[in-house]
Amino acid sequence: MKEAIETQKRAYAALVTGDVALPLRTAVTIPAQDAVTLFMPARVSTDLGAKIVSVFPNNAQKGLPMIHGVVIMLDAETGQPAAVMDATYLTALRTGAASGAGTDLLARPDAATAAIFGAGVQARTQLEAVCTVRSIKCAWIYDRNTEAAERMAAELAGRGPIPTDLRVAKSPREAVTEADIICTATTSITPVYDGRDVKPGTHVNGIGSYTPTMQENDAELVRRALVVIDSRESALAEAGDLIIPLQAGLIGKDHIHAELGEIVVGRKPGRTSADQITFFKSCGIAVQDVVAGGEVLRRAKEMKLGTEIAL
Repeated sequence: MKEAIETQKRAYAALVTGDVALPLRTAVTIPAQDAVTLFMPARVSTDLGAKIVSVFPNNAQKGLPMIHGVVIMLDAETGQPAAVMDATYLTALRTGAASGAGTDLLARPDAATAAIFGAGVQARTQLEAVCTVRSIKCAWIYDRNTEAAERMAAELAGRGPIPTDLRVAKSPREAVTEADIICTATTSITPVYDGRDVKPGTHVNGIGSYTPTMQENDAELVRRALVVIDSRESALAEAGDLIIPLQAGLIGKDHIHAELGEIVVGRKPGRTSADQITFFKSCGIAVQDVVAGGEVLRRAKEMKLGTEIAL
């Protein structure tokens, strides 16, 4: 995770320094399944590729993961296909690492308590990433499915940098009231907690909502916070957490402080006071997958892993 966080910082830095080609992702909806498949191409320096990821919420009823995907890497000199790799874990890893990068750059150095909303694959890497960059002593987990939250707590307690003190919250308020860091990793279309319950100095990572109508973090939280995003183009087109309060006139576009890459390269400051609430909103962009996929490919070659196939 520590190395994955550094790859994400590199991806965000490249986004603002210009050695990138990044079209907006294309979403293909499947109304009968209340599902979507996303096509996400990018080039970052000499890493060239695309991710295809499907989000099918009804899969849980079929005993299948909600998210399936592949990353395809291409040779930037010839355009030849170079690798195909599973994107399910890679997506969870890079998404957690993105929040790790945001937390490392924006959270208070003394942050010790975390709150995680959601108990799926994404929530697990959110917790791991936060605990990688801050010395977390206690973490609250909240999910509408209490059994899922209890299972996550039992599975992760004491693993790697994660503390043994993992608690299942009975309510959203119990989870956020004392939290120094909050991560939302759900598919909710309505806010999962009340922004008025967030104490001064808290850092929030919002990664679950990825359409204009999804909203995990309410307008009150956004209004109170220093807002940092992954990509302005992506956020203004896809991030319901921001689009909804913008459309309601509760904030203006100038309320968005910076892209995370601008903070990585030192163009803009991050947190400026201990009492400031900071909010990193990420919808996920293809540069994250391509940089992570490129690193996986390089390491696979070095370690002589993978299977060579003829197309």
